Amino acid sequence: MLRLFPVYLFLLSLPLFTSTAMAAQTKSLDLLTVQTRPVAEERILDAVIEAVNKATVSAQTTGRVTKINFDVDDFVVKGDILLRMRDREQRARFNAAKARYVEAEAEYQRVKEVHAKKLVARSQLDKAEARLKSAKAEMEQAQESLENTIVRAPYSGIVVKRYIEVGETARVGKPLFTGLSLESLRAVVNLPQDMIAVVRKLKRARLISETDANPESIAAESIIISPYADPTSHTFLLRVNLPPGQHGLYPGMAVKVAFVTREVNKLLAPITAVARRSEVSAVYVMDKDGRISMRQVRLGRKFNNDQVEILAGLDAGEQIARDPLAATVYLKEQNNRQHSGSTL
Repeated sequence: MLRLFPVYLFLLSLPLFTSTAMAAQTKSLDLLTVQTRPVAEERILDAVIEAVNKATVSAQTTGRVTKINFDVDDFVVKGDILLRMRDREQRARFNAAKARYVEAEAEYQRVKEVHAKKLVARSQLDKAEARLKSAKAEMEQAQESLENTIVRAPYSGIVVKRYIEVGETARVGKPLFTGLSLESLRAVVNLPQDMIAVVRKLKRARLISETDANPESIAAESIIISPYADPTSHTFLLRVNLPPGQHGLYPGMAVKVAFVTREVNKLLAPITAVARRSEVSAVYVMDKDGRISMRQVRLGRKFNNDQVEILAGLDAGEQIARDPLAATVYLKEQNNRQHSGSTL
């Protein structure tokens, strides 16, 4: 009996040792408590991308085109020189106007000094001042005409049309280029009349780009709603303005726009915490005794690209493992400990 006493003490201490070891393992396993959170319910509609800034650059002076620097599908930066015209006539006109201005300014200064000595009448000073203003206006007009022989991009964007060739004469008003900016885009949506009230109230939307396997979500910067519905389709024309910048989108592309209709509480979990086995989705749940088990769950839709809705299989307040791989290792060690304990 005395010889069995140490073994008996060891067997009594085994469950305590196991619980302590499991508690230590629990601390090493990264857990999180799932909770319900308010999320936005959305309704998704089809939309088309269009450019906010689209314009045709026309000739502001007459001249023969000597050089064209860009063509269709070229990207231009604001201020880039699109083309140059022969400027001999405009430069000669500017030089002549500048000479007349210098002469008129010298004459005005001379008359002003003489008038200050009360040697000429005020009317002569007024005439000299009027000639100076006229000469200045003529010089500025000639300078503008000279500058217009160099056609620059009004904003950064892409050339979509070119209407002239080198050697042709561009006359005032003749279209030269049509371009659009990819920095300022918007999505155009035909909004059903049953949604108009909630969209006007909340004005929350996001664009969903489906250009690749990982759709991008872009929050709307602003929403502009037509004040009246189309009498045939009974829909409201709506423009969803995107934040400035390159989004990999081009005018004419088909996209989706999700409009917030209300906020509800949903049970969410990180997508990375969900283990997938064939068509089964599961999470590793830790019970109050520090034991972990794999539990099947039914998933809903994703939120913010990193959270997923849990429709069934999990309750708020339960703890799950953040890393399914680490939880698998933990579960294997837990089973080994239980097997060793039952053998002893």
